[in-house]
Amino acid sequence: MGNTCTEGQIDGARVAVNHDSMNEVISATPRRSARTFHKIRVQAQGRAHDRKKFKETCETVVVSAHGGLLLLKHEVDDGEMLVLTNPETQEEQECRVVYLGEPVAKGQRVGIEFLTPAPRFWGVEFQTESPSAGVN
Repeated sequence: MGNTCTEGQIDGARVAVNHDSMNEVISATPRRSARTFHKIRVQAQGRAHDRKKFKETCETVVVSAHGGLLLLKHEVDDGEMLVLTNPETQEEQECRVVYLGEPVAKGQRVGIEFLTPAPRFWGVEFQTESPSAGVN
């Protein structure tokens, strides 16, 4: 696994992010795991806002060991349960929708949280900071 989070890592102090048409500031809040920009295609299935079942291939924007930010074509509800499948490994993860961005032409940004942490699901090696990091 050669992909680590050092170059694309987005955790730390306040960071201004310019990612395609999404300009935002990500604040420094304590997180359970490091996040990184990582684009990967995954299959998402669940129930859309209209309660009809759907299955679609979507892309990630940001990933972590505890979840990620997806760009979905289907509109879903906050709290909805989804199943993601990594097409490279066929691994499945159940997750919960915890954030809904405004719908745009490419789809809707949807924040998801795994029901159980899955640091290897995305195929990214997340670096962990020791509690004494930065202390001399």
